[in-house]
Amino acid sequence: MNRFKYIAIALLTLCTGVYALAQDEVDALRYSYLAPQATARSMGIGNAGGSVGADFSSLSINPAGIGVYRNGEMMITPSIKANSVSGTYLGSTTSDDKLRFTINNAGIVFSRAAKGRRYERSKWKASSFAFGFNRLADFNRNYVYSGKNGGKSGSSGSEVFVADANGNINDLNYVQNYSSLASLGYQSYLINYDTNIGLFRTVVPYDTTGLNQRRRVHEKGSMNEMVFSFGGNYMEKLMLGATIGIPFIRYDRVADYTEALDAPTSNFSNYTYTEKLTTKGTGINLKLGFIYKPSDYFRFGAAIHTPSYMAMTDEYLNSISYNAQLHSGEVANDPGTIDYTLTTPWRAVVSATGFMGKYGFITADYEFVNYRAMRYHFQSDFIDYESSVNQLIKNTYTAASNFRIGIEGRPIDFMMVRVGCGYYGTPYSKSIANASHIDLSAGIGFRFSHWFTDLGFVHTMYNGQEQPYVLPYPAVVVPTATLKNSLNNAALTIGLRF
Repeated sequence: MNRFKYIAIALLTLCTGVYALAQDEVDALRYSYLAPQATARSMGIGNAGGSVGADFSSLSINPAGIGVYRNGEMMITPSIKANSVSGTYLGSTTSDDKLRFTINNAGIVFSRAAKGRRYERSKWKASSFAFGFNRLADFNRNYVYSGKNGGKSGSSGSEVFVADANGNINDLNYVQNYSSLASLGYQSYLINYDTNIGLFRTVVPYDTTGLNQRRRVHEKGSMNEMVFSFGGNYMEKLMLGATIGIPFIRYDRVADYTEALDAPTSNFSNYTYTEKLTTKGTGINLKLGFIYKPSDYFRFGAAIHTPSYMAMTDEYLNSISYNAQLHSGEVANDPGTIDYTLTTPWRAVVSATGFMGKYGFITADYEFVNYRAMRYHFQSDFIDYESSVNQLIKNTYTAASNFRIGIEGRPIDFMMVRVGCGYYGTPYSKSIANASHIDLSAGIGFRFSHWFTDLGFVHTMYNGQEQPYVLPYPAVVVPTATLKNSLNNAALTIGLRF
């Protein structure tokens, strides 16, 4: 949730004064752009588990995979994530990294398979029920970018406070109220009222050549999905399954933006604007799927995922530490909370797997996601903003295609080796360089009579772009930072069969 970005949207859509509502298209995408990394086996084959089955990850991809089970099992998947981000801004490059231990997956499957004469008589050869959770997205990341902005084409983030103040020029209480961006700028001595022109102006001299700008972000959290799945095997040909998914989100972010002069003056030295945000959410969705097995050497399947209907709560606090006009200190707005709902896009998955007897398989998934279908819903007081941000989502995003492929080989009876890759298409309707992302994966697994273990590794690469602030002045060009992300996830699954 970028407060700087919101104020530009608010001013342009005549929604000034509702600064607490900053849920935008970026936040909607964060909770809709999924790249599951659950069991180590699924990670090793590029998460292409739509028609393989008998793996807990498949319950969040194609729940018909539960129909392949013949025995009960329970498992847990701890993982280590090492993420690095290189940020380039105004010709300068800065790197940051983060190491974190998490749990990708845990679950249990109960399976009942017909045997003997009962197997011969029954058309339903097996039925299973499972519950647990899978990780659908990981938000853990640190990044920083900085550079020097100035000259005739320069700009300053402090103009955001000016824009908010001038948008409410006739409301003195708004400018002096700690719950507005204008007030933060005014109370920190960054903006002054100019009686000559009857408007507020910034004291930050961004037309100089020495305005240093830096944005630093610390993110943590995840989106996990509690799954309740059931399904069965009909005549060893058709596997059917359904999953009731309960996604739950926890996202924490601390972001600060700093501007400082190389040579401070009595009027201005530096300031740092800090955002603290915690988002929590819980939702529900339904997944339905089938896998058809025309022969022992081939399977194909398909699944449909309904949108997730998420009830969300944001808790936020914004503050400024400053050294300007011979004053220094810190001011903060009143802590705020807002409740809203978010509808994520629906998804469709088709899959195929070819088996090489007992020596392994090759498998592939194709996933279609319509990101334009994301929608916010606010209280009736904010209906104008709701309409504005939902239209922005429709204008910004498009439908995307994702491809995943994996290979599993069995050199000896109890050991498997795996490789895979995934390509996740750009969600943006307009061209943004390298907006897609690529996963490269590998793994190894061991299967024994009553237990199993798998090791999986995924390396993710993608580039992103970000502006540290957005101004409602078409003639002002705000610099854009490029973020080169390199994310690594190593996971170990340990499981028991019963």
